Amino acid sequence: MNPSAHIGVTGLAVMGRNLARNLARHGYTVAVHNRTPARTTSLLAEFGHEGTFVAADSAKAMVAALQRPRRLIVMVQAGRPTDDVIAEYAPLLDPGDVVVDGGNAHFADTRRREAALRERGIHFLGTGISGGEEGALNGPSIMPGGSPEAYRLLAPALTDIAGITPDGTPAVAHLGADGAGHFVKMVHNGIEYADMQLIAEAYHLLRHATGWEPARIAEVFRQWNTGRLNSYLVEVTAEVLAHHDADTGLPFVDVIADAAEQKGTGRWTVQTALDLGVPVSGIAEAVFARSLSGHSALRAAGTALPGPAPTILDERDAARLTEQVEQALYASKVISYAQGLHQIQAAGDAYGWNVDLAAVAGVWRAGCIIRAAFLDRVRDAYTAGPGLPSLLADPGFAHEVGDAQLPWRLVVSRATRDGVPVPAFAAALAHYDTLRTPRLPAALTQAQRDYFGAHTYRRTDRPGSYHIRWDTDRTEEAAL
Repeated sequence: MNPSAHIGVTGLAVMGRNLARNLARHGYTVAVHNRTPARTTSLLAEFGHEGTFVAADSAKAMVAALQRPRRLIVMVQAGRPTDDVIAEYAPLLDPGDVVVDGGNAHFADTRRREAALRERGIHFLGTGISGGEEGALNGPSIMPGGSPEAYRLLAPALTDIAGITPDGTPAVAHLGADGAGHFVKMVHNGIEYADMQLIAEAYHLLRHATGWEPARIAEVFRQWNTGRLNSYLVEVTAEVLAHHDADTGLPFVDVIADAAEQKGTGRWTVQTALDLGVPVSGIAEAVFARSLSGHSALRAAGTALPGPAPTILDERDAARLTEQVEQALYASKVISYAQGLHQIQAAGDAYGWNVDLAAVAGVWRAGCIIRAAFLDRVRDAYTAGPGLPSLLADPGFAHEVGDAQLPWRLVVSRATRDGVPVPAFAAALAHYDTLRTPRLPAALTQAQRDYFGAHTYRRTDRPGSYHIRWDTDRTEEAAL
């Protein structure tokens, strides 16, 4: 086969197919391959007019179709299927060729694969791609991690197909070595979980306290989307709440089973945060909320538990609550992003990635699910202060969140009084209060640990580690 293709895509499910179409639309000759040949045939039959495709019926034919250095994008299921595809292609590739994993791989797998291919002289680019099937076709947010050389070889194509931010910048940036790109995508998804849970809690409280129908609450979200909460998820929420089921005429949200599913990236975010010792309580509560929603037997067992009687606000108080919920939602959203960005920062330090958080915020401004207007300011905050220990250390965000604290507290207390669960709102507020508290009860925790386990403690008045022999009340300096 004449090597005429600029780039190849193997794995033609929805994301792979649309990514191949995106590349073809931008003038690239794209070699395409799928384990099931019917998908290749279908792609060419339906969309062959969009650009130039080269059908490959095997891995060997795919490699033969690609110009050197070969650039191959793998779009298959994460885990074992990705390993199998790499194992099939690696012996056919030459040093200097590039393999891109565009799936939702665990960053630890990406690090392992990058190291193994590097020994063969093959570049590996673990690349997070966000935006769903629409983003893959029309411009996703792209988060590559790998060697600078690997990125250099793919940068023109990735830049061409990426989403375009409001200032005209493509939503793609090299984020660091080996697993950095997939780590950033993982945390993106964790923030997405938190953002969605916060929005759901805002809706739930408003409906419970005001008695408004979903369509009316949709108008609230539409209004919020014209201000500082402007974001893809708030926009989507308004559309969903305004929609009515065609079969029953009921609000669409009322005919959907209230058990949320998940694919695992949110869990990975929390598990990895625990490994790093990084607090992501807002994200964790969002993951647990989804988990609890699906435990039908557990929920059924709780239906007999007592709670407060519902109360409905009049129009004036409902309007006041709506303003308070907007404040609480914005402040909690900032906390979620702050926690996620801190986790990326900690991972960058642990794995030597040196991730530019301004670049991360910049990439998230278009194409991805968590794109939001305020990310411009997040990018600016980290551009001005690359060493910020937290987004809340930025004076602008600190001022806004501080201004929101009273209505935020009123929202959480109102929900608690009415028995409406708001775990993500409450966790975000607790995080804020923990950060601003000069002295925490962790001192008591450490004293307890020393009492029952001789784990030692540090003092406020002098350096070193100490242990009390509690039977004699004698303080000893601990051996290092």
